[in-house]
Amino acid sequence: MGKPSGFKEFKRKDARALEPEERIKHSREFLVQLPTKELREQGARCMDCGIPFCHAGCPLGNQIPDWNDLVYRDSWKRASDLLHSTNNFPEFTGRTCPAPCEDSCVLAINEPAVTIKNIENAIVERAFEEKWLEPIVPLRRTSKRVGIVGSGPAGLACAEQLNAAGHSVTVIDRATKAGGLLRYGIPDFKLEKWVIDRRLELMESAGIEFRLGTFIGQDVTVEALEDEFDTLVLAVGASKPRSLTVPGVDLKGVHFAMEFLAQQNLRLEGEDTDVLQQHWWGAGDAAEISASGKSVIVIGGGDTGSDCVGVSNRQGAKSVQQFQYRPMPSTEHEPLLSWPFYPMRLQTSSSHEEGCDRAWSTSSVELLGEGGLLTSVSTVELRWDAASGNMEAVKGTEKVWPADLVLLAIGFIGPEPTLAEAFQLECDERGCVIANSNFETNKSGVFVCGDMRRGQSLVVWAISEGREAARHVDAYLTGSTRLPTKGEGDLLSL
Repeated sequence: MGKPSGFKEFKRKDARALEPEERIKHSREFLVQLPTKELREQGARCMDCGIPFCHAGCPLGNQIPDWNDLVYRDSWKRASDLLHSTNNFPEFTGRTCPAPCEDSCVLAINEPAVTIKNIENAIVERAFEEKWLEPIVPLRRTSKRVGIVGSGPAGLACAEQLNAAGHSVTVIDRATKAGGLLRYGIPDFKLEKWVIDRRLELMESAGIEFRLGTFIGQDVTVEALEDEFDTLVLAVGASKPRSLTVPGVDLKGVHFAMEFLAQQNLRLEGEDTDVLQQHWWGAGDAAEISASGKSVIVIGGGDTGSDCVGVSNRQGAKSVQQFQYRPMPSTEHEPLLSWPFYPMRLQTSSSHEEGCDRAWSTSSVELLGEGGLLTSVSTVELRWDAASGNMEAVKGTEKVWPADLVLLAIGFIGPEPTLAEAFQLECDERGCVIANSNFETNKSGVFVCGDMRRGQSLVVWAISEGREAARHVDAYLTGSTRLPTKGEGDLLSL
């Protein structure tokens, strides 16, 4: 490495965030990148550890120590080339990924991890600023046509890889704009949508066709798609939400998190929010969902719940309360929970900093209302048995919380079944489409990738899935493939 003692000389520094009272006034991104000098120092903290577990921690196998070193040496163009050789969309992961690579950083055993995510985002933004990124146009075209259903990160990654291999690729989506949950699920304060559009422009210039606002079974039949394309890849995600199984969940004022988040994003995009009720997540009535002036309770403690907190504050909620059924984790580093074990420590997001009370070991018992309208939530505290992992309600801890809006952010149970049924595909007990090791379904020539195959997961996993599926589709079409596998290859050399 360029600075063998860098991890001892420089302390971790993250991108500066605008103050909470300032950033909740708008829905734009609020992180201010470090100056180049400080970014180079952060790259120097990568410690030449010998066995970089960050490679395994990253689903893409990003060559992290190498581009950290290149940043330290002020070789940003080479860093960008190396980063893009394993990750199609570092501007997405550099903003939205929870950075499992940092959790697996060797330095994190007894020091704050290297700022991998921050450096990644800095590299790609420098690349766009310097106009280093160009459409990846193949040197030659094959005669094969590939249809990709779904324009989320898995579908987009698969499309770019297969286009680079020379195939003619068409991305089909029911939404009027491409991006999937990148556009309609992740709030703008984490990922502004011009970031997606900027990348889509490159993909279109490279020859990828986007056929949007197209509903399979309505605008086009499965048979027509099978006749048009030599192979199809399904990548529509796992957007069927998990609901509570308690009385009162059907009260007016109770909504799935994605209804709330998607409606806000549609509103900011200037799109008709009726699209949500017609086609997204099986939403109920077409009422506008707003947290303005309301007592909001978010049930669920993951990233989606945190996003609900941030949007609620920006909409002017009276109060925001978040329920999490697990006990409050420790704020201290646990040496025995280093990689490959998940670090169970307290995670405080930027949305929590903006205003949110969190109730731990709390289970919702009933949603209460009057005249069909939500008024409160009844809960009980839980006691966890560390040895068995079982939990039980603690008598005498019952409590009623006033609530005008409840947002259910307790995950997803699988894909919507419509597409799998239309293609007559085999699914597992979760509804995820079953595929072999080559990502091919029970129907010859039909492949699947992303959350639709593996269930709810991260953006970085979706990109990885799309890239891996592309390798197998390319081999299916041509008998062999030059597309890179995880952590290998150089897309630009094709």
